[in-house]
Amino acid sequence: MAGSARATQIVFLMVNICHHRALLASTFLLAPSLAPAQSDQWAAPRAAIKQFMADSGLVSASVAVARHGQIVWEEAFGYADRDKKVRATANTMYSLASISKPFTASGLMILVERGKVDLDRPANDYLGAGKLTGLAGDATGATVRRVLSHTAGLPLHYQFIYANEPYQRSPNDEAISRYGILVYPPGERFEYSNLGYGIIDEIVSRVSGMSYPEFMRDNVFLPLGLTHTRVVIAPPTEPDLVQRYDRQGHLLPFYDFDHRGASAIYSSAHDLVRFGMYNLGDHVPGQRAILQQATLDIMHRPVAPADYGLGWIIDSLPGLRQISHTGGMPGVQTALSLFPDEDVAIVVLVNMYCDITPIYLAVEQAILPRYADATRRQAADNAAKAAAAAKRTTPASSMVGEWAGTVRTWQSTIPMSFVVGANGAIRAHVADEADSPGTEVQWSDSSVVARIAGTMPTSDAKRWPHSILLQLRLRNGKLTGMATAQTTADPVHFALTSYVALDKVK
Repeated sequence: MAGSARATQIVFLMVNICHHRALLASTFLLAPSLAPAQSDQWAAPRAAIKQFMADSGLVSASVAVARHGQIVWEEAFGYADRDKKVRATANTMYSLASISKPFTASGLMILVERGKVDLDRPANDYLGAGKLTGLAGDATGATVRRVLSHTAGLPLHYQFIYANEPYQRSPNDEAISRYGILVYPPGERFEYSNLGYGIIDEIVSRVSGMSYPEFMRDNVFLPLGLTHTRVVIAPPTEPDLVQRYDRQGHLLPFYDFDHRGASAIYSSAHDLVRFGMYNLGDHVPGQRAILQQATLDIMHRPVAPADYGLGWIIDSLPGLRQISHTGGMPGVQTALSLFPDEDVAIVVLVNMYCDITPIYLAVEQAILPRYADATRRQAADNAAKAAAAAKRTTPASSMVGEWAGTVRTWQSTIPMSFVVGANGAIRAHVADEADSPGTEVQWSDSSVVARIAGTMPTSDAKRWPHSILLQLRLRNGKLTGMATAQTTADPVHFALTSYVALDKVK
């Protein structure tokens, strides 16, 4: 999920998918996994969940809350599989999307503790034929630590390969060779990249000599007693794996990724809150420590210049510390929040892509009302700042003019022109296509984000209709950055990025 960590945490928009467009979705049936709590502490969030499902058509939700090393509430609502009338429970395994990242980072850190991986060596030292390519900066600066913290300079990337389509998943080496490009100098800025965690799962596999799913099962899930957690890379046949539904409530076909370490883990609310408890330092029965406390502390600290640690979003409001991650992709929205000072963990999992803020806030209000109040204030503040930024309509004078250069795709290098008017109007084109006016334009003093019509002429991008998202930054007299082919179909299929370098010609 880009932007401030708090915005990512609260708004629950799909990370880098559809460029932060919120979707809503479809039916409801209450199916408690446990007897309701004796106290009425959970009456309000329970009612909020039921109302949200009735209003939105959400197929199912599963929640869990832990405090001081005890699970104090877990309950599931609706259907894991609506067609087969399989009800969700607290042990139903939901697709986690980006909450896969803290799990994958934990696996990598096991190898760090064993002396097999050095966080400050280049990621390329641990890769095979597929290497990171330094375009905007030296690839030796793309260290393992920076890949884990989204500060290596890697681009926006996601790719879903649906089981009902004739395309095959690319091997990791191929995906890394094509899209493991540095579009920013390593260490300069935070840029959320799912491919980075595809790179981490490749490192885990190569260094350990085991497949990524096997290593995670044997070294992370089983030692932590997470019996309803696994890497899922084939269509599920088990009744305790949830189905994913699109925003109209239709069953989605199973899909795989070229970034499994970012997105491919399933877990239950019960297991996920136990994973949260482990990260809080609670001694949970049936768990064996997989990492030293000093290692967990490193993972829970931000890596400059990001509010992101090693696999975790790190967020601090005055006196209110939070460690978290969210996830979102077709048929999925998830949240895991840890509050170390309160020893509290909150989990919310649903099997449609929708804005689950009302559910999350209702749960947070019941257990940590002062955090919920801070959440609302911060969300309002972020919205105000975003609205103010959107009002800027004119570029810096140094960006006004005509620019020309190239887009370097994995198959070829193609020409691009870019014209910036003093009034903020943009025209651009790639290859031999007609000029396209820029839309969704956002300016800052040294950068611009805009969308143009156009086709990225690579064999994988041409599979589906797409537009091109431009994210360009003025550096040393050049405009450089990303041209990302993003699908316009629903469900989404990919964001595939190529490198742009433009010189001012007039």
